[in-house]
Amino acid sequence: MIQLILARHAKSDWADEGVADHDRPLNDRGRRDAPTVARSVLRRGVRPEVLLSSSAVRARSTAAAFAEEFEVGVTEQSELYLADADTLLEAARATRAREVMVVAHDPGMSELVSRLAERDVRMVTSAVAVFTWHEGDWDDVGTTAPDEFELLTP
Repeated sequence: MIQLILARHAKSDWADEGVADHDRPLNDRGRRDAPTVARSVLRRGVRPEVLLSSSAVRARSTAAAFAEEFEVGVTEQSELYLADADTLLEAARATRAREVMVVAHDPGMSELVSRLAERDVRMVTSAVAVFTWHEGDWDDVGTTAPDEFELLTP
């Protein structure tokens, strides 16, 4: 079984226009939504063994909320900051783990989710897409339709 969990970071704070995009923190809503959605994912029996995160503050904070619920460490990868769909998929694939979560940004996240779901999916902030392939390995991800797909939103 391969399970790929794709999460767009929680809502970020735009109040300080002087903060660089990479350094924007979560706003109040984002700090509330991230752990709430993480618990919702966990209730469905989803618990990744590897959690990858963009290096951006908002993504790292979101990943930290998931990591706390899943009791797993976070691996920060700078190449996931504003990554395209192919980069996101390759990062997950490179882990060779059976259950991987990636926390990153749009538009790459929506592009990858839409491609794997074979329909247009808009990943709002804090959205989580869970894809499951019961048979096969990472070479099948992206070439074979998943056996299961679920989209969770706050």
